[in-house]
Amino acid sequence: MRISSLWYSFRQGVKNIRRNLLFSLASIGTIVSCLFLFGLFYAVVVNFKSAMKSLENSISISVFFDEDANIELLQSQIRTRSEVDTFDYISAEEAWIKYSNDTYDNPEEARAAFGDDNPLAKSASFSITLKDVSKQAEFVRFLEGLNGVRKVKSSQGTADTISSINLFVGYASIGIILILLLVSIFLISNTITIGITVRKEEIKIMKLIGATNFFVRAPFIVEGVIIGLVGSVIPLVLIYYAYDTVLKYVVGRLTLIKKLFEFVSLHDLFKVLVPATLLIGVGIGLLGSIFTTKKHLKI
Repeated sequence: MRISSLWYSFRQGVKNIRRNLLFSLASIGTIVSCLFLFGLFYAVVVNFKSAMKSLENSISISVFFDEDANIELLQSQIRTRSEVDTFDYISAEEAWIKYSNDTYDNPEEARAAFGDDNPLAKSASFSITLKDVSKQAEFVRFLEGLNGVRKVKSSQGTADTISSINLFVGYASIGIILILLLVSIFLISNTITIGITVRKEEIKIMKLIGATNFFVRAPFIVEGVIIGLVGSVIPLVLIYYAYDTVLKYVVGRLTLIKKLFEFVSLHDLFKVLVPATLLIGVGIGLLGSIFTTKKHLKI
């Protein structure tokens, strides 16, 4: 297509928006609403996933072994597993210090009372966290099958709960996003259908004098893309200021929440949200206009 034809398509697309301003604004408003909800939902899900990841990292598996066990061999067998995220060796002395700190009001006095007699002398262990907590049951079975392993202590109930929540959030996210996309496409389709109806006679004349199907459809495609682009930029601006305000409020006043988990930064949130929102907005406009013109421009 020549530059003049592209410019004509762009101008006609803008004219279509102005000609059907009310319906165009309704389409833009719907996309803004849908993508704003999408952005908020994405921000909540990302922070929820971050909190779940922090919780996963706090769920450790403790591996206790026999006195005559080959510690180096066990370490090499466990460390090389792809599921392992962190691996720490906790000696009996470290276990006793941690236990006394957590249990007694005066841990130093308690340790002095026991002297050299460590009540946890056989409690040396490995402390392991996994990259994916849903694989804990399988990994525990692997550990229990190793020679020299006396006992494996894990929080399988907590791990199963976290896995179920993550699965539910994943399916709910997909369902809500699909509903929002379908609503937006429906509204853009209606707007473009009205534009085609208004210009029906003009389109007939264009076809009679030899205009190609693409030349006729191009202004409506431009119209859909512009509506989708405008409808995706506005919610990004709104979400940016809303999220920034929430972060400043939490950091300034709700220090307890900040201690529980760290919010995802603006940069980390928007490096994914900006391209995703623009792609969805323009994609909605493009798909809506293409499907509509194919359906209604059979002249």
